[in-house]
Amino acid sequence: MAQEKPKPTAGVWSAVKPFVNGGCSGMLATCAVQPIDMVKVRIQLGQGSAGEVTKNMIKNEGFGALYKGLSAGLLRQATYTTARLGSFRILTNKAVEANDGKPLPLYQKALCGLTAGAIGACVGNPADLALIRMQADATLPAAQRRNYTNAFHALYRIAADEGVLALWKGAGPTVVRAMALNMGMLASYDQSVEFFKDNLGMGEAATVLGASSVSGFFASACSLPFDYVKTQIQKMQPDAEGKYPYTGSLDCAMKTLKAGGPLKFYTGFPVYCVRIAPHVMLTWIFLNQIQKIEKNAGW
Repeated sequence: MAQEKPKPTAGVWSAVKPFVNGGCSGMLATCAVQPIDMVKVRIQLGQGSAGEVTKNMIKNEGFGALYKGLSAGLLRQATYTTARLGSFRILTNKAVEANDGKPLPLYQKALCGLTAGAIGACVGNPADLALIRMQADATLPAAQRRNYTNAFHALYRIAADEGVLALWKGAGPTVVRAMALNMGMLASYDQSVEFFKDNLGMGEAATVLGASSVSGFFASACSLPFDYVKTQIQKMQPDAEGKYPYTGSLDCAMKTLKAGGPLKFYTGFPVYCVRIAPHVMLTWIFLNQIQKIEKNAGW
């Protein structure tokens, strides 16, 4: 009797599963932290402290205001996190094969994380732009508001009014920051899982929780210097002669290093870590649960 050929769908699902799982875990994490992210954007726009912003938003705009831009946030995860987590797993699997099945050294995981971050940022930049604009829209004067109804309306309007390439506005700094963040997040998670499981003999739940915490910390630590420079560039104002303090990102980085030393780049690290780490941790925890469900279902 002839041996049955494997079903093509099994191969297709095996190829797309890392991308689907990554996107779903990122979207679930976004649903949980969206109110925090919304308050963070309003604080950056100078509307007061976290308590003041939250109180005023609920009072003036209703509780639903905390979830303004959720559609864009979900679209961002469906593009950015789908691409970065999926490509990271594909890259690491290929690297393990090339390494004869042996665990990858940290530097190879870091290179895979850098590459995955760049891919994810390029794919996700349009949704990221839509998210920022939707979250900031309510802070503009009524005459200047864009009044996007959802993420797809925002993308359509940006492309129609400003051209398709405007969807990748600010992509350069976004890609660099994403490369740093994902190098810290992805490489440290895999390395921590190996350490907690193989060296410390910890169980699955403790391993995932511990590794996701380490991942959140290193994602914050690796990306904050780039985020600091990006923020300084975005908020700089010309002096009386019309000159800006920095000519670009590299000039800003060099002047900051000279004036304040390396630690200057880590100004506000605790607050930044509280912003970044919860989403990173929840993404890994949801991803682990999704993989367990798939394993139990035999997918």
